Amino acid sequence: MALPPSSAAESAKPKAYTGVAMALHWVLALALIGLFAAGTYMVDLSFSPLRLKLYNWHKWAGVTILALSALRLLWRFTHRPPALPAAMAQSMPKWQHWAHEGTHYAMYALFFIVPLLGWAYSSATGFQIVLFGQLPLPDLVSASKELAETLKPLHRLAAWSLCALVVVHVAAAFKHQWIDRDGLIGRMLP
Repeated sequence: MALPPSSAAESAKPKAYTGVAMALHWVLALALIGLFAAGTYMVDLSFSPLRLKLYNWHKWAGVTILALSALRLLWRFTHRPPALPAAMAQSMPKWQHWAHEGTHYAMYALFFIVPLLGWAYSSATGFQIVLFGQLPLPDLVSASKELAETLKPLHRLAAWSLCALVVVHVAAAFKHQWIDRDGLIGRMLP
């Protein structure tokens, strides 16, 4: 027995993420873009009050992103993401499934790795993070010039890797929206 047209169309429409998952996705997306832009801008500034202020804001934003990422991961463990519609999942080549899963796992890992490397780098340079100028956070490592010199390029490499994965993620979303026209992007839109 065939479904009525409206029911068939509705069952083919991808199921949406929860409102909390959507909010965390978009808040983190905007925060990461802002943090990356500020980070690339501030490293070329000469020593000045503006540079010090941007470094502090960068650290605060990084710790905030770390906390939001933990919340997002907890939410994802307790609220499974919606499955792809069966027809869409069957029509996707295997490499796209692997790319989809791999990109998401790598981004989630980097949501934690990038800020933790930054925090460790700040600790190694001997500059404690004082969140919003009020709450001193514990150092992750002892002050060490050698360790700081090792952590700085690792933080930068991890940040650029996350940026590259975000570009891939956005490109895939645009492909689904404008080439495949499968409505997949609607799962993350309110």
